[in-house]
Amino acid sequence: MLRTDYCGELGVGDVGREVVVSGWVDRRREHGDHLAFIDLRDRSGVVQCVVDERHDLRSEYVVRICGKVRPRPEGTVNPNLLTGEIEVGDCTVEVLSTAEPLPFPLHARTEVDENVRLRYRYVDLRTERLQHNLELRAKVNSAIRKAMEAQRFTEIETPMLVASTPEGARDFVVPARLHPGHFYALPQSPQIFKQLCMVGGIDRYYQIARCLRDEDLRADRQFEFMQLDVEASFVGQDEIMVFISEAVGAAVAAVTGTVPPEPIYMSWTEAMERYGSDKPDVRFGLELVELTGLFADTTAKVFQVECVKGINYTGGSKSLGRNAIDELTRKCQQWGAKGLAWFRVGDDGALEGALTKFMSVQEQAALGLAMDAKPGDLLLLIADSRRKARAILGLLRLELGRPPINEGGLNFVWVTDFPLFEAIDDQGHPVAAHHPFTMPHLDDVALLDGAAEELLAVRSQAYDLVLNGWELGSGSVRIHRMDIQRAVFRALGISDEEAEQRFGFLLDAFRYGAPPHAGFAFGIDRLVAILAGEENIREVIAFPKTQSGADPLSNSPTVISDRHLDELGLRIKFADSARRLEL
Repeated sequence: MLRTDYCGELGVGDVGREVVVSGWVDRRREHGDHLAFIDLRDRSGVVQCVVDERHDLRSEYVVRICGKVRPRPEGTVNPNLLTGEIEVGDCTVEVLSTAEPLPFPLHARTEVDENVRLRYRYVDLRTERLQHNLELRAKVNSAIRKAMEAQRFTEIETPMLVASTPEGARDFVVPARLHPGHFYALPQSPQIFKQLCMVGGIDRYYQIARCLRDEDLRADRQFEFMQLDVEASFVGQDEIMVFISEAVGAAVAAVTGTVPPEPIYMSWTEAMERYGSDKPDVRFGLELVELTGLFADTTAKVFQVECVKGINYTGGSKSLGRNAIDELTRKCQQWGAKGLAWFRVGDDGALEGALTKFMSVQEQAALGLAMDAKPGDLLLLIADSRRKARAILGLLRLELGRPPINEGGLNFVWVTDFPLFEAIDDQGHPVAAHHPFTMPHLDDVALLDGAAEELLAVRSQAYDLVLNGWELGSGSVRIHRMDIQRAVFRALGISDEEAEQRFGFLLDAFRYGAPPHAGFAFGIDRLVAILAGEENIREVIAFPKTQSGADPLSNSPTVISDRHLDELGLRIKFADSARRLEL
């Protein structure tokens, strides 16, 4: 028998038992009377084993140890260890596998280069941090499945080889050997297939789906990601939010032991006006203050713009010197601002700053009142278009106040009433904020035949779930009426022929009776990262890619042989000095 017990699960109740434990040698300490103390580690934790020093046991050797559980001698109890009251004595040892010195120590107090960690990811996985994170992830997945099944959802797997759409520039594509010159795409989401499930009468679908998107990587984004994908028939926005809140709440409870607080609900407009972001981090203040009306009749040219908004950085007048303010100004300019207007609040409550000479006494007093200014505060203003002022102050707010991801508790926010269109392109057509199957608010349907300004005012029945400033996921009520679908296509400048080419098999299905339906998808990687207190989702994925999209472990991506290319009917040539590939 290789094991009777896990190392970390032994305790005083096992004293006197003969046990067999197996694992890795975590540490070895010599003892003066020809004995050695071996800390043996497995997935459950560590237990101390007392062995004969003649055994040549080095770090990370894999061993099997047989012995008897006994109390530790008086004065040697380790209160920092779950097994700290006992040890395994009278040991016999069998070396199952030797180990060379590791490429980096598992107990390093300094940061290990990420490329080294990922090159030897199988070693990195032995660390307590990743063991904990992956166990946590498994709990989240299990809790989500139980919650969805309890709400009568059916788990269905959708295809991984799908058709690439004309707008699919971010698809990963796979050459089809049996159809030379043709390609599959790997799914960015199961969107169309889950809607087809609704047409097929499945009623409530869910899937923990692997999705792939060829986008630049960052802290909350990988090429491959896992999401909870949900679709349900004969429901609307409110029901979907209840389904998802239930699943997320179950996941949080499985990890923390407590149910999360009720989420906050706010419209997209409110989120943008108060926080300058459609994924508001509500764990701290520094909310945006509307100041446009205050400067309606100003003679200060800097404030003669569409929008003026500001934030009050409490105590900032004393904590930020001029160099720090200049650095904030440079950052705002990098984000697209013309500049950053700032005012210190003096001990007497008066505003101090270069721009005060262009402002009336009444404007200065009104500004201090509107921003609830106190002595020592620093008032930071952006004057620009409304869109730009909100966005820049939103970034500045995070720069000044955002706490680490694991501080401030779990703050869920449902953001609703997103615009159906986010901008107007060079051809005068609106750009869909989500996908073209998102249902507009019925009160706004008449605006679909209007001018550009009217189109930008159309609200959608779309909704996002945000946690601590991270967008967990998004969803919408889908269009199931062909008259509304045609109106949206017309507004987007999509002809009947193009619609048939891009979405033909979904539109065909809708002709045979499509129920009203709605759905949602959220990133499991992101949820797990926040629950684990990690700022980067790579730390909760077993085998992630680097920031550049490479995998140092498998040395991918790689070139493939000419023989393989011949089999696929492909030739590769370098088109220019930038070594852009042409197929």
